[in-house]
Amino acid sequence: MSSPNPYRLPRIVVPERYELTIAPDLSASRFEGNVCIDTDVREATDRIVLNAADLTISRAMLRSDAGEITPERIEIDEQAERVMLDFGVNIAPGRWQLELDFSGELNDQLRGFYRSTFTGVDGSTQVIATTQFEATDARRAFPCWDEPDFKATFKVSLLVPSHLLAVSNGPEVARQDLGDGRVRIDYAETMRMSSYLVAFVIGPLEATDPVDVDGVPLRVIAPIGKQHLADFALEAGAFCLRYLTDYYGIPYPGEKVDLIAIPDFAFGAMENLGAITFRETSLLIDPSTTGLAEQRRVVDVVAHELAHMWFGDLVTMGWWEGIWLNEAFASFMEMKAVEAMHPEWHRWMAFAVDGGAERSGALNIDALSSSRPVEFPVESPDDANEMFDALTYGKGSAVLRMIEQYLGTEVFRLGVKHYLENHAYGNTVTTDLWASLDQASGTDVGSIMNTWILQAGYPQVAVTQEGTTVRLAQQRFLLSDDEMGEGPWKIPMQIKYSIDGALAIEKHLMTGPSLTLEVVGRPSWLIANAGGHGFYRVAYPPASLAGLTAVLPQLDRMERFTLLDDTFAFVVSGQAAAQDFLELAAAYRDETDQAVWQMLIAHLGQLHHLIPDDALTGFAARVRHLLGPIAARLGWEPAPGESDLDRLLRGHVLRGMGIVGDDGATIERAAEAAKMLLEDPHNVDPDVGQAGLFITANQGDIQFFEALSEAHANAETPQREIRFLQALCDVDAHDAVAELFRRILAGEIRNQDSAWVLMRMLNNRKTGIDVWDLIRRDWDPLIGSIPALTVRYIFEGLPALARYPEADEVVAFVKAHRVAAAAKTQEQALERLEVAMAMRGREADRLTAYLAETGRTD
Repeated sequence: MSSPNPYRLPRIVVPERYELTIAPDLSASRFEGNVCIDTDVREATDRIVLNAADLTISRAMLRSDAGEITPERIEIDEQAERVMLDFGVNIAPGRWQLELDFSGELNDQLRGFYRSTFTGVDGSTQVIATTQFEATDARRAFPCWDEPDFKATFKVSLLVPSHLLAVSNGPEVARQDLGDGRVRIDYAETMRMSSYLVAFVIGPLEATDPVDVDGVPLRVIAPIGKQHLADFALEAGAFCLRYLTDYYGIPYPGEKVDLIAIPDFAFGAMENLGAITFRETSLLIDPSTTGLAEQRRVVDVVAHELAHMWFGDLVTMGWWEGIWLNEAFASFMEMKAVEAMHPEWHRWMAFAVDGGAERSGALNIDALSSSRPVEFPVESPDDANEMFDALTYGKGSAVLRMIEQYLGTEVFRLGVKHYLENHAYGNTVTTDLWASLDQASGTDVGSIMNTWILQAGYPQVAVTQEGTTVRLAQQRFLLSDDEMGEGPWKIPMQIKYSIDGALAIEKHLMTGPSLTLEVVGRPSWLIANAGGHGFYRVAYPPASLAGLTAVLPQLDRMERFTLLDDTFAFVVSGQAAAQDFLELAAAYRDETDQAVWQMLIAHLGQLHHLIPDDALTGFAARVRHLLGPIAARLGWEPAPGESDLDRLLRGHVLRGMGIVGDDGATIERAAEAAKMLLEDPHNVDPDVGQAGLFITANQGDIQFFEALSEAHANAETPQREIRFLQALCDVDAHDAVAELFRRILAGEIRNQDSAWVLMRMLNNRKTGIDVWDLIRRDWDPLIGSIPALTVRYIFEGLPALARYPEADEVVAFVKAHRVAAAAKTQEQALERLEVAMAMRGREADRLTAYLAETGRTD
């Protein structure tokens, strides 16, 4: 019953129930523990193997009704992260209880049982002991069967100083004074669940009064002094918990929900059953000093983690290749819950435009020859940790949205409900969900979805039209010239067209390389990705593209978005020229949608980053001409009754005018806004203040850097702290760059942030290569200081170095310095860098010539 995978445990002995006692010493950064595990010995054996890492095991005992056995040998394999207990005699099949005493260190690597610090209201350093076990780090807190299909129940007890707050997955059921300044707190036993979902948090924390959500108590827990920032998340949590319970049609599987803010945290949040941990910026917020993007982030993450309580916690993947489904579905449900709570935010549009782990980021990564299937074989812990990327979250949720829109929303929901009911408290593989959707829809969903999940990449669909005949042809879309054999995809398509002013929408499943449609009448225009739900690019011939450009107001916002975004992707791949994108963009001067403008400004920023210095003046004039009307309409002050999206749009437009458009009046006004924000965030609209901050940082010097540093050190909310840190990255004065890098290396920047700070610094147009030189110089100490869970973010900044002559040297260095925890990210980042270098080689001269020939002045 052993596995050929050396990282997987034998199935001879399996756990059924844990009684876990943990006694942390926060001042010494140590902990001691005891665990009693009820096991099922399935066949006779003389040894028991389970996971343990960074632990010292001082005692082990195996007992049953027949007596007790002590192991002759306890052998810890540090590389395999397991412990072998050799008893020297055969253990008979049946029920046995394994008891172990152990101890370990509260580490600073944001995984396992670790310490987090913050500055208390009295100025002193305060310590929190907290956990992060996904994917394979429960073994760093207690010996266990640390694989997702070894489900068991967990009864946790904590021995902690009496003045500290301590929480775990279940509600507190008993408390005993130990007479030494500590108390023993017992928590209710959990449902059957995987070890990675166990959690305990101890520290100087305070909890809100519980909100009753239809019988489920909901609290926000925060470091002392920050409870006043909890109300927004409480409201979001209550709404989303009700929405999700109704959507799934299944009661919440736990007894309570605690949303817990942790100052040092590797991810956005973690879906521990009943004790969800969050990075502070994802939970604690002051709505009066923050904009839509920051508020939406909180609602997003709360919704995402609550969605996991069913999809991930109640029903769990059998092994880590299935983590995509946990995360993709939680992201999908996050969008639906936020859209239900705030329909005015148009959350699905934001999903389309946002990079990182949403649709846009996934499209960019999946267009590489170094992409991977969404689901692929996972062997090691490093493999599992690298699953948490844009393909798992962004592509996974995008293709779920695509199939939902094709099947119908209610049919899809019923299939999900059937899946959860059939597999409650168990483990599944991806095909189990497809089977439930098949049953609900009468469609062979699995045969469609396997083409999206089990192969890398996605298609571009070429459209040709002759009279009433429309021909669609697919091939893999790639940003490089590599020939790859993936495809064809089974594409759930929605086609929209207009005949004599009448609109029609048809659904088709494209199963082969091409599809020919006959329509009644001659369409004056046709969209091959109606609604923009399809995870593919569409290439229109020039005449068709011109026809669509002429009727932009008749297209919905997502269709306008994909038309422009696809065109830019073709520029990056070499199928179109940058001037083609700029000419299409000119037709969008009257655009009103925030997400469309955000995407357009981002692409202008990419061109701005790559073009030669002598073309910047002409390019900036072009940008001012394009953004001028929308900037004038929005102005600098929000209008009474203005929407949240218009406020957000104003911030993006101002940044585009000031940074990419190099508009003198905007830069001058931005400095005033930045000064107001630094003095008092209530003095200026949040989005205007943030725009002013980043524009001024882009123009900044060491004096502004020092002002930002002081503001960062004294920030009163997590959002202000992170915004000031982002602005510090944008100051391109050489002495400022050197100082920020020194702070990272010295540990003065939280190590949860150091990797993304470096990524942002690499993206600086003027000093990115200087940052790379610093990284290369101090490579070993730098990489060693950054948590393995976050180190990959550094490499995502490499494509920005394409504009430098030294780019080839960057490629060579990274190839020679592989980082196991970021191997796939490194490979993809290098390909993206090479793609950007090729784009610069194609576009630099001809874009310069085009701008000179068609130059505009203000």
